[in-house]
Amino acid sequence: MVALFRRLALILALIAPLSARAEQQDIAAAARGVVRVVLVATNGSDAYFVGHGSGFAVAPDKILTNAHVVELTRQEKDLVIGVIPSQGTKTYGGRIVAYSPGNDLALIQLEEGSLPVSTFYAGAVSDGQHVTAIGYPGTVDRAQGLGLKQLVEPLGTVKTSGNVSSGRASQSFDTVLHTAPLAAGNSGGPLVDDCGRVLGVNSFGSVSDGNDAEFGFAVSWREIASFLRQAGVSSLHTVVPCRSMAEADAAEASLTQREEAQSEQSERARADAREAAMNKARDTAERDVISARENAMAGAAVLLALAVLGLGAGGLFYSQGREKRATWWLAGGGILLFGAIGLFFLKPSFSSIDERIKLPEDKSVTGNNAYAWAGDNICRVDVNRSRLTISEPNDIGFHWADGGCVDGNSQYVTSGTGWQRANIPDDRNFVTVSRFDPATGTLRVQRWLPDLDTMAKARALLKNGPIRGCGSDSALLGKIASLQNDLSALLPAQPNERIVYHCQKGRLAPPDAGNNP
Repeated sequence: MVALFRRLALILALIAPLSARAEQQDIAAAARGVVRVVLVATNGSDAYFVGHGSGFAVAPDKILTNAHVVELTRQEKDLVIGVIPSQGTKTYGGRIVAYSPGNDLALIQLEEGSLPVSTFYAGAVSDGQHVTAIGYPGTVDRAQGLGLKQLVEPLGTVKTSGNVSSGRASQSFDTVLHTAPLAAGNSGGPLVDDCGRVLGVNSFGSVSDGNDAEFGFAVSWREIASFLRQAGVSSLHTVVPCRSMAEADAAEASLTQREEAQSEQSERARADAREAAMNKARDTAERDVISARENAMAGAAVLLALAVLGLGAGGLFYSQGREKRATWWLAGGGILLFGAIGLFFLKPSFSSIDERIKLPEDKSVTGNNAYAWAGDNICRVDVNRSRLTISEPNDIGFHWADGGCVDGNSQYVTSGTGWQRANIPDDRNFVTVSRFDPATGTLRVQRWLPDLDTMAKARALLKNGPIRGCGSDSALLGKIASLQNDLSALLPAQPNERIVYHCQKGRLAPPDAGNNP
């Protein structure tokens, strides 16, 4: 039995770390911009493979790598740089536009073409956090027996995992020490976190008895940021900590449950307050009716007494032969008698109590109708419900119009109780699906970062260009709905990024292309 428990404990210990591991969808997205950087010697019509390293795109036409990867090109003029993407069919030439041997960084300008741009994580790197190195280790190439032809054609990257060991940076420049296995050829490739954001550029490693490194050193974001700034490159970066979609889902479910409990508690409190107000109003109405009845009966009694006196006086005057005076007293007594009878029978009944109950207006319930958010809105990120990988938690402007028109040129279509639209930006390699619920003012933006082949298929769905304009024309609505259905068949169920916004009335500067819903 003890042995069984030990086995179970071992299994749980092995399974537990898996939940914290990178989501492969995000690592695959990070690998889209990773390239092999090759050095080729030319001699007339002949070309010779000299060596290679790795790199990744920091702008659509710029590749970041290590200085030592391209160092020979500064000494040997007959060497050319080739940039081989991990996906697609094209390869590109490049030239060095920035070079910093002091922190082992270099920037390559592509002669043509563009690549998906990597996002950096600019926050603090945690000791022990899981990381992945992406690149082209030469040991794998040799093990597969790849020849020159294969080395200069697009080929998938190699990914190795490890952990950060903080506190031991190199003495020459700031680095991140980690245990992801590296080999010659990994130099210049990115070290990424579990959300696929770049933490550093793999530069060198400690050497074991073999040829591979047991520990790796990656040039840190601090060094990279300074280098890119001096080179005039504006990088994509974020400071939002990484968490899995499962963690985001669990957090959202917990928040929703808590809000529902609070809503139920508030509703119960409102019901109790309303019941108390009802009882108080009923007591007041009962007192008012009882007081009105007592006043009416007292008034009737007084009128009745006066009527009796009037009738008695009229009878007395009649017996004395004073008929004219008798007539007046008898008429007055009769009127008073009818008044007494009327006042008695017209007194408020107890059944009128319900009619007299007046409750104060309940201003605590202010639901939004379907178009309560029409007009300019400021939408703010709910970080607790979101999973951000490539975006910053920036507020965005959102102009909503009756009929589902956003910002005057993007038509949404109804989907259940909300409105939805898919979008493929011209200059970004992701697909966005936005959903707006006018009843609550909640905007949910989901982004997928598919491989380049899937991106090409997605763009092919827009044969005649982006769908722009607003209106209720059935052809326009049909095109938008058809695009959404076709994209659903192309994309996986889980997005790479989900941003939840809460909108409120107000004006904000128009969002940039990266955050446009």
